[in-house]
Amino acid sequence: MKVCLTLVFLLCHAALFAQSASAVYTGAQGRYQLRYPRTWQVRQRPAGAEAAFAPAAAPLAQATLTAQPLPDERLDLRLLADGRPDSVLRRIRELPQAQVLSFEQRNAGSYEELSYDYTYRPVASAPARLHVVGRQVWRGGYELRLEYRADAALDGRLLAEARELVASFAFTKAPWPGRRYADQRCDNKMYGIAALRNVDGQWEDDCRTIHEFSVSDPTGRPVVHRQALPFQSYALAKGFDNCLYTVTKAPTDAPERVYRYDPATRRGRYTSWQLPAQGPENVWISAATDDHGDLYFLTSDANQLVKVSPFDGTVTVLWTTDPLRKAPFYPYIGFANAGTHGNFCLDDANTMYLVYSTDGSLFKVDLKTRQPSPTPVPLTGLPARGGYSDLLMQNDAAGRRRLYLAGPHALYQVDLARQQATRVRSGTYTDLAGCNLFRVVPPPRRGPAPPATAAWQGRVLDARTGRPLPEALLRLDRPEGGTAVLLSTQGTFAYSTTPGRTYEYHAQHPGYFSVDSTWLATPGALARDILLQPLAVGTTLKLANVQFEQSRAALLPASYAALNKLVALLIDNPRVTIELRGHTDNVGPPEKNVVLSQQRIAAVKAYLADHGVAPARITGLGLGGAEPVASNLQEATRQLNRRVEFRIVSVQ
Repeated sequence: MKVCLTLVFLLCHAALFAQSASAVYTGAQGRYQLRYPRTWQVRQRPAGAEAAFAPAAAPLAQATLTAQPLPDERLDLRLLADGRPDSVLRRIRELPQAQVLSFEQRNAGSYEELSYDYTYRPVASAPARLHVVGRQVWRGGYELRLEYRADAALDGRLLAEARELVASFAFTKAPWPGRRYADQRCDNKMYGIAALRNVDGQWEDDCRTIHEFSVSDPTGRPVVHRQALPFQSYALAKGFDNCLYTVTKAPTDAPERVYRYDPATRRGRYTSWQLPAQGPENVWISAATDDHGDLYFLTSDANQLVKVSPFDGTVTVLWTTDPLRKAPFYPYIGFANAGTHGNFCLDDANTMYLVYSTDGSLFKVDLKTRQPSPTPVPLTGLPARGGYSDLLMQNDAAGRRRLYLAGPHALYQVDLARQQATRVRSGTYTDLAGCNLFRVVPPPRRGPAPPATAAWQGRVLDARTGRPLPEALLRLDRPEGGTAVLLSTQGTFAYSTTPGRTYEYHAQHPGYFSVDSTWLATPGALARDILLQPLAVGTTLKLANVQFEQSRAALLPASYAALNKLVALLIDNPRVTIELRGHTDNVGPPEKNVVLSQQRIAAVKAYLADHGVAPARITGLGLGGAEPVASNLQEATRQLNRRVEFRIVSVQ
């Protein structure tokens, strides 16, 4: 009974110890986390980074976490498709004597990432190499980078812990406020360009100042963005990113660049988007936003409607002739010197509402068919004098639809059912802007249907030079049979299968170490290169799954597969000589561990000799527990220290 209780106590203690061996770091606003060993120290806000993690015993080794916004011109790019992986890999290979151990890319839907593992020599003549393990993650217009760097001589003590730290980085369920245009949600604000300003008691033209209102209470005092625009403007649209987009009212017959103003920072800049020439006697008089987030600009004669898509920067001319010309009432509004009907807004049913500046009557056009409604919609409650300058569809906080009309010296709210306008507040505005009609309540996000296939695309490359190896052999194996995968002349391959299958893959090439691993085919596409290490003097590799009986030098049958692969390597490369290196954990007397490691190396050498490898090509070295690659404090990591390696001594 005492023995059982003691065993239970030890197991519980081990579990608690394993949990306490690492600590959790939580990033900004609780949106991501990672785990780091408790023996490592954390520095908050080191220069240029969010946090740094360093082993107390080796402070020069360090894992650094940085988070920064992407440049505006890269916000809406899919970086994996934009060539970023190749540029990162090219930068790594340009480092002195770089050796790439792994390099993978992944598109997780809500974010994209690269992971890499490589060594290089900072100075070509320096004896020490640096080891780098890292991940670059892009989400919502931000780049997050977690990267471990240390002298490769410390790999035995720190590399396993560093890899676990980097791999542990993950996003939490906290909301992520993306900077990408498509990720935005419109806020509860509407805007107007003030037509006039008061200077020393005198009213004069303005058209550069922007008034900001709450949709919940547009009667309240506005927030004034005084002289926010670098030019006078009649047209203003609000994007899904809660920024304002506008263009000059100058009647120049030349293309016009769209200007972006951010009310949150009160800063603006020109975009790369360019509206076409509007005609020498025309101006861009109005702008609006549709339910997809695209921006629309219309000329004062309504003969040119242009759509700008902030997602990709495309500018499209939708029409060059006013659709209202087909309406039976057009002769009554389209005569010479008549007021404009080019001020408009959009609803979420592809309907454009236009307002006649002379009397405030409304017109409707179906954007899909370009067909106008046969009759105008007159409104009551408006003053007889003209000067009606824009429309805006909005929802209030309760989701109720509101149509606002900018009239002479006042803002009106329109009840379409009753065709009645009610004065809301004073003010003269050339254009109104808002977009929360379409984003009051974010729609429930339904995850995309999982892909019906799994695909692996990659290249077989020289791990040191990055050179393609098109002559390499690549094979995927399952219990029911294997498949040889063809490589292109550039060393590329592609293989598709049913998700859920597990393959063992084998890649080999003369003069290189073969690679054996597994691939679990998950839905979607995987981009992963296979890196083959050249047979070079000094290269050291672990013999996977070489196991012995407890505290003895007798090989277990599970070891034969790995040893047979080494036999094949040595037979295929008869000029190669190797040194076997045996390692143990630190359990037991050190001198006995050295003897045990020597005996195990002798057993491996005997196996190789029995299978056709000349004994003269094999030397051995038993190191006991002198060179651990992981912590000896837990059994899970002690297993990593019990290993057999081989090092290339010569390639004659």
